[in-house]
Amino acid sequence: MSRILILHTGGTIGMVAGPDGLTPADGLLEQALQQLAGTEATLSVEVFDPLVDSAEMGPAYWNRLIDRIAAFQGAGVIITHGTDTMAFTGAALAQALAGLRCPVVLCGSMQPLNTGGDAEGNLALALQAVHSAAPGVWLAFAGRLLPAAGLIKHDSQGADAFRSVPQAPLPERFRLRRFAPLRLAILTLSPGLPAAAVAAALAELDGAVLRVFGAGTIMSDPALETVLADAVARGCRIRAVSQCETGGLMPGAYAAGAALWRAGVENGGVETPEAALARLWLDLSDAASDLSGTG
Repeated sequence: MSRILILHTGGTIGMVAGPDGLTPADGLLEQALQQLAGTEATLSVEVFDPLVDSAEMGPAYWNRLIDRIAAFQGAGVIITHGTDTMAFTGAALAQALAGLRCPVVLCGSMQPLNTGGDAEGNLALALQAVHSAAPGVWLAFAGRLLPAAGLIKHDSQGADAFRSVPQAPLPERFRLRRFAPLRLAILTLSPGLPAAAVAAALAELDGAVLRVFGAGTIMSDPALETVLADAVARGCRIRAVSQCETGGLMPGAYAAGAALWRAGVENGGVETPEAALARLWLDLSDAASDLSGTG
């Protein structure tokens, strides 16, 4: 009989209505799993205490998941998770666990269990996928199994809330990678944004993902180019991605983007902002680990 690890982090799927809105409910997910799982597998359910609103998910929680998954010996892992930061966790785990030889299936819902919504269907799909999916990190949602490396939450209300943008292939050989306590952020260019505002943000960061226009253009502002070049020169890595969901960047296609590459900004290609952030964070974490001699 196969063993499946369930890591219940929180999210709408395990909530009930309360006087001030939805609130986590003890035992709700466990009851649903007993009804849906049948007798084909042995489930080991571990519940985060306290449960975590997905708005709070980040590197410390990703490391907690990574460590537990890497130590597990079984058929696969299901992670129940809120939808608001599902794309970030999907990208983080897909890259940190690349090469792992079992499926890891993320699962959440737009409506809680026992409300006639999507929760039971998504959970049943996750239970099926953990037996049948290829190794890697996936999202079970709205009747589809999506690669988690390039998730985009495109609808804040509808049941079919996610799509997945194809990403570059990940390494096939597994090595444990963790997220160091660094200062990173996603910054978005917009028309009229002062270069001084970008400089102020970059001054507080070890690295940044910069969402630029179209196939890779920015405003023709010499001050902005100087800000980017100065940040890169002091060791702040900047990785550019497109504000468009698909298509990626094409360095050299437009003169309006030349300042990016002159400044030393990295080309994120087709990466989603979430995937670019995870890649940059892990790269910087690996470098920090190598410098400290703990890698």
